Formats: sequence, C-alpha cells, structure tokens
Amino acid sequence: MKPLADYYKNKLSLDFYRQTDVCNVAKQLLGKVLVTCFDNTLTAGRIVETEAYNGVVDKASHAYGGRLTSRTQVMYEPGGVAYVYLCYGIHHLFNVVTNEASVPHAVLVRGIEPVYGVEQMVQRFKKIRFDSSIGRGPGNVTKALDIKVAHTGTALSDQFLFIADDGWKTPKANIIATPRIGVDYAAEDALLPYRFILKGNPHVTKSPLNKQVFKT
Repeated sequence: MKPLADYYKNKLSLDFYRQTDVCNVAKQLLGKVLVTCFDNTLTAGRIVETEAYNGVVDKASHAYGGRLTSRTQVMYEPGGVAYVYLCYGIHHLFNVVTNEASVPHAVLVRGIEPVYGVEQMVQRFKKIRFDSSIGRGPGNVTKALDIKVAHTGTALSDQFLFIADDGWKTPKANIIATPRIGVDYAAEDALLPYRFILKGNPHVTKSPLNKQVFKT
C-alpha cells in the first residue's frame, strides 16, 4: 500500500484528460487509482468499470443537444475536473470531464476495487466486514471514497481528489465493452458500446449487459 505522496506524484496529466476520444479515455481509466484524502483519511480504489458520454451528439449525455444548465456547466470546462451530480436525490455520481473547453465529454466511474483505506470504507457503509459490494456501482464508488456533489468542479490536480497511475497493467483481452446501464431513454444511443469493464472483477456491476460483449 502506498502513502498519499506516492499516489500524488503519479497523478494523471492534463493531457490525459484532454484527449479527444472519450471512449479511449474511458478504457484507459481502467486500472487507474481514484484517490481521496478528506479530513486526513486516505482512501483509494482501482477503477474497474467506466461509461463514456459523448457530449452534444449523445442522447444519454446530460449535455445532449448542447444542453447547458447550472449543473452541466462544468462539463464544458477543459478536461481534468470532476463532475459530480445527485441521482434520484440519493446517490452522488462521480464523472471525469474530458476533452477541451466547450466540448462536454465525460466519463462516469461506475466501479472501483478498494486498494487503500478499506477499514474506513467498511465504516462508511456501516458494515461489519468488507465485501465486494463496496465500490460496486457508481453510488457505491462515491460512498466508499466520500465524494459528494460539493466536489463538482474540483480540478483533478487537487491534492485531495485525483486519479493516479501506479503502474498496474492488465491484458487487453481483459477489457470488455458493453452497452451502458440505465440509459434506455437514449433510444438507439442506449445500444452503443460505451461501457468498459475489467472481465471477471467482482466490483463490476452485475448486469445482463455483461454478456453483450463488443471488441475494444
């Protein structure tokens, strides 16, 4: 397990976030480590599930058709900031804003495998012991890492909320693309293979869509 300083010196660069292909970013985020250090409590999880949202042309995106609201405004900022929103008034969902300014691409982090601060995560879930539900699903990602809507707009170069590359690698064959979850309202765009998972990881959302596999 690494101290905060080790993660911090391996933070992803702005160039990573400002790539123009949001699906590539979503795939490349798999295996990276999402780190928080709030109130001197370090917690971190390896990203195992992501979903890409392709801006104004994507019917599943909050920015579809150029929609611009007080909530989505952050999506139009240069890549490398957090977009956190409340789902169903309960779940805080963490997204990474990508691409250049005015191009509202984003990647939802749907699953993490805890790698640091597991005891703190167990306490946040009010559980007796650790199990694979901790970090599985986007609402559980933020619960495990204590990310809130208040963190929307935070630069991912921040000292207390960032993503790091600790050198962990996985074979390309272990990365699977499927349709996204819960976007039936997006009509034909609901079928796009914009969800990326690590094959067989227990912290990936359990879904029939896991069997609808596309080549990456």
